[in-house]
Order: sequence, then C-alpha cells, then structure tokens
Amino acid sequence: ERQRIAADLHDDAGPLLATARLYLNENLVNLDKTAQLQSIYNAKQIIDDTIQLIRNISHSLMPPTLKNFGLESAVNDLFQKISGSGSMNASCRFHDYRERLHADQELIIFRVIQELINNILKHSNSSFIHLTQNLNGHNLYIRMHHDGRGITQADFEKLNKSNVGLGLKNIQSRLKLVQGQIFFEKDMSQTYYKVTIEIPKSEDEITRA
Repeated sequence: ERQRIAADLHDDAGPLLATARLYLNENLVNLDKTAQLQSIYNAKQIIDDTIQLIRNISHSLMPPTLKNFGLESAVNDLFQKISGSGSMNASCRFHDYRERLHADQELIIFRVIQELINNILKHSNSSFIHLTQNLNGHNLYIRMHHDGRGITQADFEKLNKSNVGLGLKNIQSRLKLVQGQIFFEKDMSQTYYKVTIEIPKSEDEITRA
C-alpha cells in the first residue's frame, strides 16, 4: 500500500509540480508583465490540481466505515474489534455527534485516535479503555481514559523534544492541521490516565493540505 501511494505521488504529483516550477522559473527571465501574469496563473492552476490530487489520494486511504458512515461509526467499529479480541475492555460513547464533520477533519481525528489506542495497547498494560465525545461551544472534545501506565503533559512535551516518541510527534503534526490540541494527565484519584483532544468544529479552522 505504501509503495502504491509513493508511486501515485511520484507519477502524478511529481510531473505537475515540475511543470509549475517551469512556469515560475520563466518569470525569472521573462520581463513581459503580461507573460509573467499568465505564467503565474498557469502555475497556480497546476498547484491547485496537485492539491486536489493529493486530497483524492488521502481520501482513498479512508477506512470504508469512516468514509460511508462517519467518525462515530468508525470509532465504534474499532472499539468493538478491540473488545472482541479479548485483550482489553473497550467502550465509547458519542454524546452529541449529530452531524458529520468535514471528511479531512474526520480522517485526522480518527488517525489520532488510532495512534493513541495503538500506544495504549502496546505500552500501558491496561484492562480497559473508555472514550467519550462531546461538544462545548464550537469545540469538539474527545476524551479517553484507561487504567494502565500512561504519560503526563510534562512527559509528552519532553518526548516531543527528543528523538523518541515518533507516534506522539505524528499525533501533534496531525492535530496542527485542524488547529487541535492534546492534553495528557493523571486523574485526581491517581488511578487513571486521561487524554483529551480539543478541536475547533468549524470547517473554516481546517488547514488544507
């Protein structure tokens, strides 16, 4: 799958960007204003086509449940599979997810949840994990807690500055695309670890890639 994606980007996006570069380079030697404007316009059109191409590739990577039924169904499906494996009791509840988010936003949130769950399964030795979703004003909140080993916000920030914790760095990078934030903490009873994801709900907050 990775080879296919790499081939698609190389074969499709590569020539488009190379052509856009030619148009822009032309402006460095052509002093005619009309010709310069036309070259800039042509380059912009090609860049727009490349953006759409990359978006189409990213959408083709969406899990079918996420693509067809949305974030709530995809997360429910994921948690049912975890519980079905017998390795952990996994449950989730969406309180007020009445309408779907933009596809780009849903995919990013789902990938972040997947990465967090992967870390919990690999490192925490938890017996359960529970996820909840709710809206507060214009913000979407995803909260997860578990009873295994975890990290605090200080640990997270330290790992982000080091050469380890690549999965956490990927989470941070993905959340930046949707102006999101993530917080790690241990609850008041010192029994559970909690992770909170906060994301602006408005589509206008999405940074297009």
